[in-house]
Amino acid sequence: MAEGEKVGTTEDKKIVHTYPLVRHSDMAEETRQDAVELIVTACEKFSSNNEGAAKMIKEEMDKKFGPPYHVVVGEGFAFEITYECKNLLYMFFGGNVAILVWKC
Repeated sequence: MAEGEKVGTTEDKKIVHTYPLVRHSDMAEETRQDAVELIVTACEKFSSNNEGAAKMIKEEMDKKFGPPYHVVVGEGFAFEITYECKNLLYMFFGGNVAILVWKC
């Protein structure tokens, strides 16, 4: 064995997704695809400003699909919401940034 080599230990590896990972959605396929494209654009544009990304996503969703959409962008949050059927999208982008979009 080489000097300094650890025996019997495993390192936890953090999995970072570089693609949009949809965890749950009940949106129509076409609507979901449009929403995911919009979310990716907003998250890339506002990579260090979650509030700016959420505002952009909400404004564009309201324009495209009619108000009132609600958006949460962040890390480490839980949710319990009431929403209009066929209008929910929960996804991750860039590893650990979660995006929740829903309509009441």
